[in-house]
Amino acid sequence: MLAVALKLGFKDLASLNEHIKTERRFYAKSGDQLLGLYTDYSRQMEGELPKLFGHLPKSKLVVIPMEAARSKNAVPADYTDGAADGSRPGRINVNEWDPEHRLLLNVEAIAYHEGVPGHHLQLSLAQEMPDLPAFRRHAGYTAFVEGWALYAERLGQEVGRYQDPYSDYGRLENEMWRAIRLVIDTGVHEKRWTRGQMVDYFHRYTAMDEPNVQSEVDRYIAWPGQALAYKLGQLEILSLREQARQKLGPKFDLRAFHDEVLGNGALPLDMLRSQVKTWIELKERQ
Repeated sequence: MLAVALKLGFKDLASLNEHIKTERRFYAKSGDQLLGLYTDYSRQMEGELPKLFGHLPKSKLVVIPMEAARSKNAVPADYTDGAADGSRPGRINVNEWDPEHRLLLNVEAIAYHEGVPGHHLQLSLAQEMPDLPAFRRHAGYTAFVEGWALYAERLGQEVGRYQDPYSDYGRLENEMWRAIRLVIDTGVHEKRWTRGQMVDYFHRYTAMDEPNVQSEVDRYIAWPGQALAYKLGQLEILSLREQARQKLGPKFDLRAFHDEVLGNGALPLDMLRSQVKTWIELKERQ
């Protein structure tokens, strides 16, 4: 984050964050603008997927406005599964409430998280595996599902996305957002932090917009442990990828690695680790 700040001409993160918080151009003008950005980023990434995966889902992805009844207290965007038979596409639900206070910087990263190569790709592939029993096709192990989606945000950078340095800073802000969760969730449920302490911690280390900070803090209070799973799952996938790269050397194929990680639906992390280890050993012998 500091490297990006220096590149943009700021002396430290605090001065860049303050600039972002006070500069109107970094905030949305309308709900339609947000909807258009999520749509554009999703469509652009769809063209890059063959560089990252050997197997892609048949299910289509659409971007729609989030239901107004829940948008006031909801996240910037979320994902709803499509139908397993293909009759209903997967959906990125874009929060259009109070757009003038919603930052644009992290829209690109969230589009990749909720859509492709994140939730839509992973969950759709799992639904389309006829040899798996239903409980595995629709499994929702949070560390795997959300860990994959957080890992997927980085994949955009690996195929040349995040051309705008402010958008890349937004990606890094998303990483910080998920790291802060490790502190805040533990703070409130183990250390008995107040809600005010949680909000202050967010503002100390990010330029996140106020609607997002407030909804996130309430979420951690109401849903203990859920937010921890994102970072733990992402770190496990990154660790497995590095193990495979080191052990396989020139035999390592990123597309094959991703196909292996997603090829059995969502799994508990210990089972994922065992599966990837077996795959590495098989590739070493080939």
